[in-house]
Amino acid sequence: MSRPTTAVPVAERLWEAVAAGDERAAAAAVHRALSEGMDEETLLLEVVAPVQTKVGTEWAADRLTVAQEHAATAINERVVAALAHRRHRDGGPGSAPARGRVTVSCVDGEWHAFPARLVAEVLSLRNWQVDFLGAQTPTLHLVTHLHRTNPDAVLLSGSIPLRLPTAHAAITACQAVGVPVLAGGRAFGPDGRYARSLRADRWAPDARGAVAVLEEGMARPDPSMSRQAVDDLPHLADQEYTLIVQSRPQLVKQALVDLEARFPAMRAYSEEQRERTVEDLAHIVDFLAAALYVDDVELFTAFLTWTAHILQVRGVPVGSLTTGLEVLAHRLSDFPRALTLIDQGAAALAACAAGPVPGSETPA
Repeated sequence: MSRPTTAVPVAERLWEAVAAGDERAAAAAVHRALSEGMDEETLLLEVVAPVQTKVGTEWAADRLTVAQEHAATAINERVVAALAHRRHRDGGPGSAPARGRVTVSCVDGEWHAFPARLVAEVLSLRNWQVDFLGAQTPTLHLVTHLHRTNPDAVLLSGSIPLRLPTAHAAITACQAVGVPVLAGGRAFGPDGRYARSLRADRWAPDARGAVAVLEEGMARPDPSMSRQAVDDLPHLADQEYTLIVQSRPQLVKQALVDLEARFPAMRAYSEEQRERTVEDLAHIVDFLAAALYVDDVELFTAFLTWTAHILQVRGVPVGSLTTGLEVLAHRLSDFPRALTLIDQGAAALAACAAGPVPGSETPA
């Protein structure tokens, strides 16, 4: 019998393959690992997952282009699919009855489906019947699916904290039909703080943690206990989040006018440069709104410092972020919570020194 291989050399081979855009070599690396005795769960979580994380890290450090990052991710996705097809062809994880049925879904608007896919595959290996709904599932369609299938739980995945308000609506809607929600992903915070504040039934940091929670069992919520967002997040009563979201297009437009007044050279920008500036301002406003929703300054400052590192490695002056905050503060003078977040964001940028990029995706 061959001795089981270890994860590190397999991950190195897989990384070399995906970085080179070589799907055949990537598939060969994982199939070789299986033939040498590595189990599929270890392969998924200790080889494929870290390689995918490295893809994001290398893009953030400007060592992979956007096209290379997309190609590498696509190869990893096909590797996972190939492993699943091989498992089903060989008869699946076992003939025992399924432990239960679960739905794995991304929050509406969330395109990063790879983490959720890994969770779905691990649950399938652990003999759960899994309905994987993929990226950006509209909440209405998610709830319709729950009515039809009545699963034991919904595993709701989010990577970008911009979608936390949408996640909150999904959590409440699932619970309103009597299905408990297990939240996971970067969007919910490294310690699950946003999952708790949004009243998810449970949170898990990773796939094995999700398995452990499901094996413990999750109590079904009482559908009669309906609630509004402000019931979970009383600070929303000040309406700052709502007003900023509603005025977002006008706010971004006014901020652009203010920037042009400060920097007349902007008037000579090409259409592409103007579009990029508008996108950057909108992104700042969106993260500001998300931070207001959960009332957590760290969400906003983490986004700003991450963005500062991304700009630094690409040779773009970080001062552009600070200026953007200044023009937004001028337009939001009647919003005390927003001003506090902007002030603390500016302070975080001032303290931000050049160094390694702290993550592979926009942080929670």
